Amino acid sequence: MEVTLKGDVVQVEGTQPEVGQVAPDFSLVNLSKKIVQLSDLKGQPVVVSVVPDINTSVCQLQTKRFNQEMAKLPEVQFLTISNNTKEEQENWCAAEGVGMEMLHDTELKFGKLYGLHIPAIDKLARAIFVLDAQGKIIYREITPEISQEPDYDKVLEILK
Repeated sequence: MEVTLKGDVVQVEGTQPEVGQVAPDFSLVNLSKKIVQLSDLKGQPVVVSVVPDINTSVCQLQTKRFNQEMAKLPEVQFLTISNNTKEEQENWCAAEGVGMEMLHDTELKFGKLYGLHIPAIDKLARAIFVLDAQGKIIYREITPEISQEPDYDKVLEILK
């Protein structure tokens, strides 16, 4: 798959899961050093928000917006994933006054499992996955331009 970064084409490595498939199970560590496993979240809808770098403006906008919107939907489990380090994520959350489930994928296990790793920049593609309570993907968006925000309204519409 190809996406663009400020107009330049970059390759996304691997195969991305499709709508209708059960989301591939993964486990990553959160900021409290606890393992979060996707299969443990069955029974409730899940939104997985993937950002390339929490320290960039569009990633910050995406993370803050979803954090605000998901606070209104307590029945939905919300995860933000980036390949930033735990320390970078903690520093960002502290600076922004945001408390949320942030998962770090520094080893790119999730990124490769979901086909979102971009080797040229060693970052993850910007993506959103919405899963139903059984873990099936009911919405997927991989933004064609990395510096473009995802369609927040579409995600919220699907959750309602």
